Amino acid sequence: MPANTATDSDTADKDSDRRKAFRLAADFIAPYRKAVAGALAALIFTAGITLSLGQGIRLLVDQGFVTGSPALLNQSVGLFFVLVAGLAVGTFVRFYLVSWIGERVVADIRKQVFNHLIELHPGFFETNRGLEIQSRLTTDTTVLQSVIGSTVSVALRNLVMLIGGIILLFITNVKLTLIVMLAVPLVVAPILIFGRRVRRLSRLSQDRIADVGTYVGEILGQIKTVQAYNHQKEDENRFAGVVEQAFDVARHRIRQRAWLIAVVILLILGAVGVMLWVGGLDVMAGRITGGELAAFVFYSLIVGSSVGSLSEVIGELQRAAGAAARIVELLQTDSEIKAPEQGQLHLPARVAGTIHFNNVTFAYPGRPDVTVIDRFELEVKPGETLALVGPSGAGKSTLFDLLLRFFDPQSGTIAIDGYDISRLEPAELRRCFALVSQTPALFYGTIADNIRYGRPEASMQAVAEAAQAAHAEEFIRQLPDGYQTRLGDAGQGLSGGQKQRLAIARALLVDAPILLLDEATSALDAQSEYLVQQAMPVLMANRTTLVIAHRLATVNNADRIAVIDQGRLKALGTHGELVQTDPLYARLADLQFRSPENA
Repeated sequence: MPANTATDSDTADKDSDRRKAFRLAADFIAPYRKAVAGALAALIFTAGITLSLGQGIRLLVDQGFVTGSPALLNQSVGLFFVLVAGLAVGTFVRFYLVSWIGERVVADIRKQVFNHLIELHPGFFETNRGLEIQSRLTTDTTVLQSVIGSTVSVALRNLVMLIGGIILLFITNVKLTLIVMLAVPLVVAPILIFGRRVRRLSRLSQDRIADVGTYVGEILGQIKTVQAYNHQKEDENRFAGVVEQAFDVARHRIRQRAWLIAVVILLILGAVGVMLWVGGLDVMAGRITGGELAAFVFYSLIVGSSVGSLSEVIGELQRAAGAAARIVELLQTDSEIKAPEQGQLHLPARVAGTIHFNNVTFAYPGRPDVTVIDRFELEVKPGETLALVGPSGAGKSTLFDLLLRFFDPQSGTIAIDGYDISRLEPAELRRCFALVSQTPALFYGTIADNIRYGRPEASMQAVAEAAQAAHAEEFIRQLPDGYQTRLGDAGQGLSGGQKQRLAIARALLVDAPILLLDEATSALDAQSEYLVQQAMPVLMANRTTLVIAHRLATVNNADRIAVIDQGRLKALGTHGELVQTDPLYARLADLQFRSPENA
């Protein structure tokens, strides 16, 4: 009973994959109906000419060779070349249109998947491996490109050839056709048996290939750590294991397809052999002409090769069904962070910058039993600089995540100028913020592109002014191409201080009313820290500023300091007040400010 249940479940999953693949292809192909119609017309045209070649062969044999008439031979050969020329033209049109459709559709799929992914809430990427998602965007779409741009055309062409060939076989000779048709049930059986196995192994093969890509991306992305710990040999062994697993699945899939092809060829050509023996006897007895037998052999080979080709492409179509199902799964994932359908609010053009945390409680989706923010209450005044201090894991960075609405709290509310942010469109909310993180994110592209990241339309003059205010212009001018210098991945080639100053320039250019500053100097040397600190007053002027402070020396000038521990607000005041009134802050200050000789 459980075995039958599992089988029914597998069948339902496969049917679901096929439906998803069909809907995905249909939705993306629909805008290109004219190209599809042209490709189908060219396909039918070329299939018709190919089938007509059988009649050309019959005429060539019966009227050219047998009659011994040069005129009839010339006429038959001339007709043959006309058909060949038509076949060449039709094949060119079919191949071009089908390949164009495949490339165009896959480009559209990639764009839509990417556009959907970058709108998903960050929590999705915490529970799904980014490199596996990347594999779906590349490997799976490549499979679809191959199928839509080639395999489907081959399948349709061979289906038309199969049907047309069978019809012409019956027209040419019924008796011989019945002999060939005896092999059809024998051919269909292995297609059904082996095709089911190929379908299951194709989906598994796609998953194993994704594992390979994920592992490579992970190791190469952390190559310095790998080499620093001399972990290469261990990673080589692990990667070999991942590759061998992918190979084993591929080997099983290939073996099943090879058996399928071999059995089909054996049965089809075996039936053709029997037909040739019977047809040869009929020619000798004068019941059919040599031309009719030649045409019949031609159509038999057409039918046989069509069946064989169809059995081959079944595996590719099953791979495409699995790939399409994985892509549809991504496209059907909804972002959990969005504006409500009813009761949506809209912010004014520029907010004053009042922030109010009202009894906020939050736990990350992947760790629902760990309360990170616990009944948190805090109000930040417009234009105020508020420092957030506390031990690691206290919840300081999580407050930034909640403010930017990367996550929504399980209870309580957060308001900007009195507007509940859970009722705002995320993009509208985030235009109120400029973020400078401890490890700034820089992207492959020019320095100018990175500075204007939050304002792509900004002029070069505005970019230069922001860089100058961030004390970044001096080092930018010394680079080979100045603002047009292209950065490596994650800003490779720049020092930590240079990266931070570019991040500050980016925040200055955005000119948002609220600044979120995740201690931008804790990992810098003294000179870099000095330059970054010089840029801070300009950045923080006339803005509500929240500073996550890992080093208390950076918060002396804050208007107020909020002491946070275990997700709760423990104390609030100035540095001098907190040293006197809050034991936790006093202990942190003592650890950081006391001199070695007094330790």
